[in-house]
Amino acid sequence: MYRPQRRTLLKSATVGLMGGLGLGLAGSVLAAGKIKPASNSALIVVDVQNCFIEGGTLPVNKGAEVVPIINKLAGAFENIVVTQDWHTQGHASFASSYAGKKVFETTKLSYGTQVLWPDHCVQGTDDAALHKDLKLPTAQIIVRKGYHKAVDSYSAFEEADHKTATGLAGYLKQRGIKTVFVTGLATDFCVAWTAMDARRLGFEVYVIEDATRGIDLNGSLAAAWKQMTAKGVKRVQSADFELA
Repeated sequence: MYRPQRRTLLKSATVGLMGGLGLGLAGSVLAAGKIKPASNSALIVVDVQNCFIEGGTLPVNKGAEVVPIINKLAGAFENIVVTQDWHTQGHASFASSYAGKKVFETTKLSYGTQVLWPDHCVQGTDDAALHKDLKLPTAQIIVRKGYHKAVDSYSAFEEADHKTATGLAGYLKQRGIKTVFVTGLATDFCVAWTAMDARRLGFEVYVIEDATRGIDLNGSLAAAWKQMTAKGVKRVQSADFELA
């Protein structure tokens, strides 16, 4: 079952807390073996924000390294979607919201186990801003997530209650998008959940590995790749693309 597996991934991360390039790309792969994204493909740039970069409130190791890679990839895409963590003050996912709780501990909320994070990506702060060096000229929409105070949101497609949709699936389908390429931060949380939800919703899904960085606590990165692969998510590299 999809949900229990994903909860297992989260639990494993917090306790110690290609093949197939030619499949389903609908004309996106050149005869030479390089990927050339078609007009029905979209690049999803997940949470490349100051809070997740070195110096931020919840930094991912070497997170800034994805920025030039994503910028280079962006030139190959007609369609780009950006996501942005956008928490309220006193959010339910913040350890500071609970007396006696520490960062990376867990608590039980109405939708299940919730990891408790440092205060991060608070709405309207510089910490929540997109990285200043991102250059995404064909980006058309920013999907903000985690802005409901009582519910966290890792996936770009739905919140952690597994009920509240962000509307991204409908947007992409109305635009005729069939294939998504996922990049950003962090591989083993928001990138993985976004990729698996996209696959469940019927999209062909590729994660561009070198355009992501993971937290990788207690084997969480390997666990995320295992689950993504089991769901039919493909792993590729930026070098696999035909880029200008």
